[in-house]
Amino acid sequence: MNDHSIVMQCSALSKSYSDGKHLVDVLKVIDFSLMLGETTAIVGASGSGKTTLLNLLAGLDLASSGGVSLAGKDWSTLNDRQRSKQRNRELGFVYQLHHLLPEFSALENVMMPMLIAGEKSATAKEKSMALLSQVGLSERLTHRPSQLSGGERQRVAIARALINNPSCVLMDEPTGNLDETTALEIQNLIQSLKKSQNMAFLIVTHDEKMLSWVDSAYRLSLGELDRIK
Repeated sequence: MNDHSIVMQCSALSKSYSDGKHLVDVLKVIDFSLMLGETTAIVGASGSGKTTLLNLLAGLDLASSGGVSLAGKDWSTLNDRQRSKQRNRELGFVYQLHHLLPEFSALENVMMPMLIAGEKSATAKEKSMALLSQVGLSERLTHRPSQLSGGERQRVAIARALINNPSCVLMDEPTGNLDETTALEIQNLIQSLKKSQNMAFLIVTHDEKMLSWVDSAYRLSLGELDRIK
């Protein structure tokens, strides 16, 4: 692959916090690249710095040194408005607890990022219906999150993450609250979408079983990232 296929690049990334008297190094000199069409897992125990790393990758926080670029743009060179626009256009999010808006239907939840980006409602509706059908929820368009199972809610969250054709999708413990059968269904869905959409998927998890099917994997421990696959 050439450099044009690099979606996300971490270069000598580090993050430190002051606890009043001391400087605490949460992440230490992290380097890695994520390519288009690649599924990567970052595994680590609670407290290993996974959430801090996710926030830096998403431009929700800025590094103490080094940096992160997404689709060729370094987060540190953008202002707040530019970072929001870059996130909306290039990044999809899937959280462990899905974060769907409870008062809106599955269809309306998926449409939301397109509407925020300024797309017409009719265009957003048509594309959202197609995506929900692709993830197996064509019969659940008008259901609110409370009327959906855990697996169905996660499928809605995945469809919402894909709606703006991002180059990269960040997934935070996407199967953490699901039973084994449903988790396997979500895993198969991710693999299918990777092939059909040619997006990069970065999965942050404590689940070692993820390592068996992702393209590449890293372990985050004591603020350091080591490649294990």
